[in-house]
Amino acid sequence: MFVIRNLKHAYDSTEVLNVAAWQVEQGSQWLVLGPSGSGKTTLLHILAGILRPIAGSVSIAGEDLMALKPAELDRFRGQRIGIVLQRLHLVPSLTVRNNLLLAQYLAGLPQDSARAREVLASLDVAEKAGAYPHELSFGQAQRVAVARAVVNRPKLLLADEPTSNLDDERCAQVYGLLESQARACDATLVVATHDQRIKARMRNHYVLGARA
Repeated sequence: MFVIRNLKHAYDSTEVLNVAAWQVEQGSQWLVLGPSGSGKTTLLHILAGILRPIAGSVSIAGEDLMALKPAELDRFRGQRIGIVLQRLHLVPSLTVRNNLLLAQYLAGLPQDSARAREVLASLDVAEKAGAYPHELSFGQAQRVAVARAVVNRPKLLLADEPTSNLDDERCAQVYGLLESQARACDATLVVATHDQRIKARMRNHYVLGARA
């Protein structure tokens, strides 16, 4: 599904990420573990094509991300990659339904209201389709963010600290949502976290060490 080779990134000359080699198969599920500052968010942003590393290569579904021009990368991300960030970044001026339709539009895909309804229903927030983000509870907003991430049937689903600051019950629910949605799309799931509670639920672990 994706292949990483000799990946490095630094901020202000301080190395924050160094991955010699990592290869992940389609449909597998991985937990990226490590303390704060170990490069988890940086790694996910590079996999999502949001951040360009200072060295190395990333290939997703046979596509070399470093070779894509910005417009091509935006289109590829929209069509093949779903991401749930720590801050959910729902567009506040758009309804829940239109947040999902916007994701389709930005990916260059037809706006499919039926698909949006289907995904919202699968996450038990169909009744919130006409609501605005500020009208949602945190749990509802998180479900909508997952819906937006999977509405285009991505082949890679990324989640950055999705269970931080959640109690045990909500933690289990959020992970279950990510797992079920990834399976529904036959997507590879990569969750980055320092939350040890979900460690036992995912068989594949990739551990990043703390960086100075």
